[in-house]
Amino acid sequence: DVNLPFITADQSGPKHLAYAARQFAIIGACSYALWHLTNPLLWVPFAVLQGFTFFNMTTLLHEVVHSSVFDRRRPGWNRALGLVYAMTSGISASQFTRWHLDHHDNLGSWEDDPKRHWLSPKRNARWYKLLYCTPALIPIYFRAAASEARSYPAALRRTIALERLATVAFQLGAAAALVHFGGWGVLARVWAIPYLLVFPVAFTLNRLGQHYDIDPTHPLKWSTVMAPSRLWDFLFVYSNYHAEHHYFQSVPFYNLRKLHLRLRPLYAELGITPHTYREIVWEWFVKNRAPHTDWDKAGHPVAAHTTA
Repeated sequence: DVNLPFITADQSGPKHLAYAARQFAIIGACSYALWHLTNPLLWVPFAVLQGFTFFNMTTLLHEVVHSSVFDRRRPGWNRALGLVYAMTSGISASQFTRWHLDHHDNLGSWEDDPKRHWLSPKRNARWYKLLYCTPALIPIYFRAAASEARSYPAALRRTIALERLATVAFQLGAAAALVHFGGWGVLARVWAIPYLLVFPVAFTLNRLGQHYDIDPTHPLKWSTVMAPSRLWDFLFVYSNYHAEHHYFQSVPFYNLRKLHLRLRPLYAELGITPHTYREIVWEWFVKNRAPHTDWDKAGHPVAAHTTA
């Protein structure tokens, strides 16, 4: 009974590539700074930005998965971009594609949504949730991906294996080059700390704003609505607007903030209050809320939010 506004995707290849160039430029600038700076007060902020940017390569890959890069079919370009983004973020492009599209097709299902079935914490314990913010995320994620991949056709599994091998070779090659030319300190600052310590935090924060605080009884409320924030728009390259993406999957990431504002009447009609990352972190870790449940009914505080 809810009327959704008419939305156009307005996909632009040049705009996407400009954002991608910006992300790779950030990696280059951060790498240069992290190579030369040794004072933690100076290099730690660059390491944080580096880690978030490594994570955001999955956002660019996500655009490829939904064919949101170009305004017409360009399978060759999409495949090439997907492989570049996947290797930079340390995953398989084909695995991510199948996993993510299955997530969209089966949203709301405990068994068929691979994100919920394999990756959501099965123990509602604070210590276990905190593991997702540590290097333990890497075996947690790849075990989940491997478990889901058992159901894939053999040809797809072979493609995923080859892509993972190429990704591992690329990452280890980059690490070896950093050690050879810069030493172990450079390796730690440029690559290891951003990937192993910052990336898991960015991943967890982003995921908390997707489908953890929801109303499981209403399909239009199966995603968490986040309040607009210029800071998070930059740090997450607009992937903080996850509910909006599920409503209109072909809308490119750079139009999601605008889409959020157009959906405000819908949210008001549905009684949805946008949340901040500070709120959901407090609810998730301190109040120990369970995933994929209605935190409002658990006593979630209602606050007014304005566009930042």
